[in-house]
Amino acid sequence: MTKKKKIVLWLAALLTILIALALYFSQRKPLWLKGAIVVQSADARKRVPIANADITVNSGAGIIIGKSDSYGFFAVQLPISVRRGRSVALQARHPDYKPLDLEDYVADRLYIVSMVPLVESVPTPANRPTTMVANLRVRYSMKATTAVNIGSAVKTFQVQNTGNVPCNRQDPCSPDGLWKAAIGSISLDAGAGNEFRNARVSCIAGPCPFTKIENDGFSRSGQKISASVRVWSDTATFLLEAEVFHPMVTDIVHESHPVIFGRALNFTLPATAEGVCIQADVASETVIFPLGPALFLSWANCEATVGRDQTKVYRCELKPEYQFPGTSTE
Repeated sequence: MTKKKKIVLWLAALLTILIALALYFSQRKPLWLKGAIVVQSADARKRVPIANADITVNSGAGIIIGKSDSYGFFAVQLPISVRRGRSVALQARHPDYKPLDLEDYVADRLYIVSMVPLVESVPTPANRPTTMVANLRVRYSMKATTAVNIGSAVKTFQVQNTGNVPCNRQDPCSPDGLWKAAIGSISLDAGAGNEFRNARVSCIAGPCPFTKIENDGFSRSGQKISASVRVWSDTATFLLEAEVFHPMVTDIVHESHPVIFGRALNFTLPATAEGVCIQADVASETVIFPLGPALFLSWANCEATVGRDQTKVYRCELKPEYQFPGTSTE
């Protein structure tokens, strides 16, 4: 084999290896680091999600930045060169929690990161009286559409025709095409802001067996309704009836009971909930506390997160000088 042929074979082999490596790396998918940020606590019920925490992952092949969502979830995509078993440095930062730095390895698992609050709850001194907060209820309103029956509409109409007249293929004809027919129509308007419901058309006089509803524009609710009827015998009389409703949007008040874990109460509300209030007996006096956008309560510190389905999740922790029945101030 000549030297030139050897060089060509070596180049072909090298090119084959390079193509195989390119295909291998192009088909490899990048790995993801997924986990959740929660409050550090020995009590699992107090390990609530931490939203809007800044996540930084240093894999040695680059720095990736992410943020936790309302459920504390985070997901960062690692560089393609970072594979399982590679060490990474993870940092979590939030203004209300102590900075957290972790060293870990890339693996097929979920990373649960616990952060310590900057401000720990301060117990009330033993010689200081506490105020009892009891009989808690959450009140909120939701808009609902209701309809009030404000009357009815009744109207008769006739469709003129002469029976037993051959059609001779001149429309309109009877359904079998034998007899001359006539088509009559009627329409009603309920007025702006109103709608017809339960509309019906009936033949009340004449040879009713030889009639047919040609066009149904009445069985579906609406401000305007109509009907067309085919008659292929003598004149027939019809009755159009409907009930008139006026739709209105009203606020319906709902109540729910929060769940109490230790010194914190938890509850969730639908995405469309408005005017959130908490009713409670404070020092044996029933008071309604509007929560408002600032989530302010005189006896608790509240926070809220919004889920992926827009459900609102609330958590309110008692201030040191207050207490739930059957719990301590610790």
